[in-house]
Amino acid sequence: MIERVLDILTLLADYPQGLPISEVARRLDLPKSAVHRLLSILVRRGLAVQDEYSQRYRMTVKLAAIGFRFLAASGITDICQPSLDRLAARTGELVRLALVEDDALIWIAKAQGSLSGLRYDPDMGQPVVLHATSTGKAWLATLDDAQAVALVKARGFVVPSRFGRPVVRDEASLLAELALTRERGYGTSIEEGEPGTCAVGCAIVDPQSRRAIGTVSVAGPVARLPPERIAAIAPDVQATAAEIADLWPSRKVMEAMMGITPLKVSNG
Repeated sequence: MIERVLDILTLLADYPQGLPISEVARRLDLPKSAVHRLLSILVRRGLAVQDEYSQRYRMTVKLAAIGFRFLAASGITDICQPSLDRLAARTGELVRLALVEDDALIWIAKAQGSLSGLRYDPDMGQPVVLHATSTGKAWLATLDDAQAVALVKARGFVVPSRFGRPVVRDEASLLAELALTRERGYGTSIEEGEPGTCAVGCAIVDPQSRRAIGTVSVAGPVARLPPERIAAIAPDVQATAAEIADLWPSRKVMEAMMGITPLKVSNG
């Protein structure tokens, strides 16, 4: 039952206007009676609500509030935010931090460096498309080819309708892009994640385990981030990723996430 409840929440997260119970049942291939029972539980717990006029069910912000409460209590964003703010100020663009969570990347923090004019500031709630974003490519490049291919194949070589034209469309182009990413030390997205925008991303690698624990990226309008500027700011992005890794060993983060010990930064 728990898995079905999570499936419903995941589905509703993509439809802020809500969905009728029949559509939820169809999309999840479940009986309407079972869906009604599970939605009733979510409504009682304040995680979903039914519109009295349209009868559609939609999520409330309670689940997001729980997530933000966890981040605030763990201190994760407190540690990383100053580094993100400095990089945003230096580049004048949007800087974002994503965490590795199982087989996905989750956006958890950002800093906006563009104070006026054209600004790129996408919804933080959108999932990271691994094969079509600088952030996703940077993380995939830290894995071996078999792992990276398996992760992308599990989701398919598809992108949301809002995306531009992806460079990676099959296994061969994925492997070629990952080889290039490893060679230069950072991932790029040239009007892939969204038409008119470009990005450069670097993995945050735990110095002890040598495993990637997250990514940091810079994104902005293509007019301000042509290939030559991406190459110029890439070392700054790499330095910020290394700075965060030094401040934030994965062991301490995992201990904080598991509630073993408070997350603190030592000045020594």
